[in-house]
Amino acid sequence: MSRFHKDNRFPEIAEVEAYWTALRGARAVPARIDIDPRGIEGALSHTFLLERVAPGVGRLRLAGMHLNDLLGMEVRGMPLSALFAPQHRARIADLMEQVCACPAIADLTLTAERGIGKPALEARMKMLPLTDSQGRVTRILGCLSMLGHVGRAPRRLMIASDRLTLLDGRVVQAPQPEAAGFAEPAQPFERADRRHLQDVADKHPYLRLIKSEG
Repeated sequence: MSRFHKDNRFPEIAEVEAYWTALRGARAVPARIDIDPRGIEGALSHTFLLERVAPGVGRLRLAGMHLNDLLGMEVRGMPLSALFAPQHRARIADLMEQVCACPAIADLTLTAERGIGKPALEARMKMLPLTDSQGRVTRILGCLSMLGHVGRAPRRLMIASDRLTLLDGRVVQAPQPEAAGFAEPAQPFERADRRHLQDVADKHPYLRLIKSEG
């Protein structure tokens, strides 16, 4: 039920995924050349086409106006990572690479950095594999659907959770919630033994009292 709830909140995601599924038919992966913008007319402003140009690097070849609004500029030709906060760029690069390599479908739950003139923003992104003219999976049909106002651009996205699903339906990466605060898990504080501290102080004095005559 949670999946359908998400689709109702982000209808553009459901439209693009349904179109990709119909286009795929009996093939393993549909072809980029078969994409017809009229088939996703209701979601065009949220849709993007990505080209894998190097391992972990994907450039936006086409992008809807909502992606331009996010950065406050034309994003066509830019790497997908430009939409994300620096600490999340390695993860989005890894997901994009796996979408092409497996191939698989990536589903991301996103938020945006907050600040003055930058209200709360919730988003969902889906990346679906496509083949190029030589039959290689080097293209991605994507959709970014947002809830809330963009506000003052640029707005960088942050990954709250992600799911990677193989084309046979097997989930290879289940959603993992983003850890709040530190990037690494906090280590428990262990109080040092008082006798140990005294022994260290006796062996390694760190203060010296100097008396001067007169």
